[in-house]
Amino acid sequence: MYGRVYASILQKASSYRLVVYSAVPLQVRVLIRLLCFSSVLLQTHHALSAPSPSPLPQAVHHCSLSSWITSGSHHRCHRCSTCGSHHRCCTGEESGFWFQGGRHFSTRQDLDFQQGQVQINSILRSNEQTVNVPEFDGRALSAVRKFESNQLPANTPNEDRRSAATCLQSKGMLFGVFDGHGGWACAQAVSERLLYYVAVAMMPKQSLEELEKCMEHGRPVPPVLQWYKHHADFNYRDSASLYINHLRVFWQDLLDNEEHDSGMSPQDALDIAFKRLDTDISLEAQVPLSNDLMKSTAIQVAFAGCTACVAHVGIDGIHVANAGDCRAVLGVQIEDGSWGALPLSQDHNSQNLAEVERIKAQHPPSERDTVVTDDRLLGVLMPLRAFGDVRFKWSHELQQSILASMESGVDLDSFNLYQYTPPNYLTPPYLDVTPEITYHKLRPQDRFLILGSDGLWDELGSEEAVRLVGEHLSGIHLQAPVSPAERQLKLGQMHELLLKRRARASPAVDPNAATHLIRHALGTGEYGELSQERLASMLALPEDLARMYRDDITVTVVYLNYDLASTNNLKVYLKGF
Repeated sequence: MYGRVYASILQKASSYRLVVYSAVPLQVRVLIRLLCFSSVLLQTHHALSAPSPSPLPQAVHHCSLSSWITSGSHHRCHRCSTCGSHHRCCTGEESGFWFQGGRHFSTRQDLDFQQGQVQINSILRSNEQTVNVPEFDGRALSAVRKFESNQLPANTPNEDRRSAATCLQSKGMLFGVFDGHGGWACAQAVSERLLYYVAVAMMPKQSLEELEKCMEHGRPVPPVLQWYKHHADFNYRDSASLYINHLRVFWQDLLDNEEHDSGMSPQDALDIAFKRLDTDISLEAQVPLSNDLMKSTAIQVAFAGCTACVAHVGIDGIHVANAGDCRAVLGVQIEDGSWGALPLSQDHNSQNLAEVERIKAQHPPSERDTVVTDDRLLGVLMPLRAFGDVRFKWSHELQQSILASMESGVDLDSFNLYQYTPPNYLTPPYLDVTPEITYHKLRPQDRFLILGSDGLWDELGSEEAVRLVGEHLSGIHLQAPVSPAERQLKLGQMHELLLKRRARASPAVDPNAATHLIRHALGTGEYGELSQERLASMLALPEDLARMYRDDITVTVVYLNYDLASTNNLKVYLKGF
């Protein structure tokens, strides 16, 4: 991971100070900044060449299809690459420059490169979300007590997305984490649409017929999902009608299926939803659309890509559908009070040997050495399952035909990236979105579910993440007994061991567990302690350099109503039917 490679550079960078000095002419200040960033990049090059050594108010939306796009502000708050502030950016009158050591001499403003605790908390908590779920919502008991979520971008704009909603025409809640690549367009579209496809597939035929009648007669459509949106969530307003029309075709196909009576099981619904949405994304990029903007959006969505991990949580258990390298991990409390991690998904990348063999088996033996090279699909793509990414699915002729059909009013420069053909592109498709689905029946010891994009798992192991959330939840930091081998340690080694143990017992500063995970993912020091210096350095990186050190991070922690796993409680609940 880049964050590990650049640790030494970050440490050195922390000794620099940013000083605002308005008396220096603007041209000189700009030149100084360019020289300083060149120095940082030069250090980066040397490092790579060297041998290896508080919650925000939430909006709850009962979303009907006739109001697909929720109202509200969608302005994005970008951190200034100079001052790190979320509220205002330095102008030409207040530019800054770097110097090492010494005291400040500015008459107007002096900003430390090492940001204070208040600034760190502001950055880490700006996208956090906490939602408490009623135990009984008038229709059924809920298997979810509450959930906490957060995002920390590295790309500008963030290429990760997240979704959470309650199914109103069926049972259970849906949670999704989506990691975009080649831009944010595909992750955005999938985060808006996929939960609808899952919910519609689980709806009984009678409810689908009611949806269709309302659409035919222009009546208000009954809401399908109750969304839990963060105030900064963005929606594709101009594509809403297209999305609704294709969702309607999907439920019409379900109505034509004689076997679709009481609705699909969560497992079948997740499977068909992933595949059908990816098919719709592909078709939308190929058919004529009403305007250039909609056509441009459809092509961006199809040529970009995203991985997805979606969980359906119901009283009977958890179904997880995964395509790509996001991950779902269940937090289990063991009888002695310690915590264990139960994986509910597998990463679909080159580290998964079964996945590599699956893909190789789909192509001629002559391609066995080229299908996955340098730990990437065709030497290019890291995830081995994904939405979109039609460069790995369509024929070369179809790709060129679609790009050539773009109207003259569209900025073709933005599509230059899509004209790149991967090497050894001989027998497409090389990629699909078929999800791997896992089912887990809820037990009394199952306490929470963590969904995270690979930006989290690059920095934390599953066991460590579960331990952090478990101890955050219980407030108890358990220490394993000293092993016989540890008793033989020398005095200096024992001192290091004690430092690590003390670091583990440090109190949490974030009420939100997702924020707690992100803080530890970026700020863990040598002994497992939270390093303020390291965390500040990671958060102070300019936007154009942050992606070199880490990935976008998205985390959702779902707290389970584990009392429902009690046989007696389930019997009481089932008597109501």
